[in-house]
Amino acid sequence: MINQPIDNDRKPITSQLFDATPLLGDAEALRAQAAADGYLFLRGFLERDDVLQLRQEILQIVANDGLLNPQYPLMAGITDPEQIHRYSEEEISWIGSGIPQYLYYEVQKLECFHALAHHPKLIKLYESLFGETPFVHPRNISRVMLPHRKQKATPSHQDFLHIQGAENTWTCWMPVGDIPRKLGGLAILKSSFKEGLLGVTQAPGAGGLESILCGMDYEWQTTDYEAGDILTFHSHTVHKSTANQMENHIRISCDYRYQPISSPIEPGSLQPHGPYSWDDLYKGWNRSDLQHYWVNNAMEHTAFDESIRWQKDKIC
Repeated sequence: MINQPIDNDRKPITSQLFDATPLLGDAEALRAQAAADGYLFLRGFLERDDVLQLRQEILQIVANDGLLNPQYPLMAGITDPEQIHRYSEEEISWIGSGIPQYLYYEVQKLECFHALAHHPKLIKLYESLFGETPFVHPRNISRVMLPHRKQKATPSHQDFLHIQGAENTWTCWMPVGDIPRKLGGLAILKSSFKEGLLGVTQAPGAGGLESILCGMDYEWQTTDYEAGDILTFHSHTVHKSTANQMENHIRISCDYRYQPISSPIEPGSLQPHGPYSWDDLYKGWNRSDLQHYWVNNAMEHTAFDESIRWQKDKIC
């Protein structure tokens, strides 16, 4: 009998994310933990109220479109299924945002959404991780995942496929509100970044690409997330979302990205996430320091390599 290679994508989630919060005062220990696992999970890293303020503003945009059930408090994020399903699968899967383009535009215009990426605690964290000044990518991403019957979970993937530039770029995934496991939070394939860049195959869900995990044997980890937690990981660390099993509940998260300022960047990371212009998004903002802050940085630019995204057959 021929043993078939393991498909690591099909292995169950078996353990809890390691909480690295006790290491925050020791930069060397923090870097060692990041080098071992390819991620850092920090429970209650930000003030809960700072994150919930963003949640309120995003949910108000959703509510203004009639998508929330008015019988429940706004912050509960409970949707009206009849209103949700007036949208097509194409509309709610647009660039992986979970909502139609015109609503995502309103989210991208939120000053507090972009400002949170520059929180002093986050800057200090990445200074410790990189050992130098971090650069905050302006292309911030929000996932406002409506509980639509056609909504797809994000497949197993590595962020480098989509952002490129510096390999030592780290994503900060932030739950915008509490995300228990049943709501479909993020799962990490512990230490998978050590495999380097993997081949990909076509898959449904945000990004449209699935990393091929045949023959690997790493451990999937997740947790019950709370507002204020952050999960940050290397651009080669494999991760995925899990299915939302909470009927009519919306799931909101943000992706912020950071890299050493001395490393190269792919110019697309300096553009908005979506077909927008910065000057349009900035209208009505109060903080000028958040606007075009990268223009005078003499960072090296690298070209986007489409060849690493060429899709292969997944044979396990």
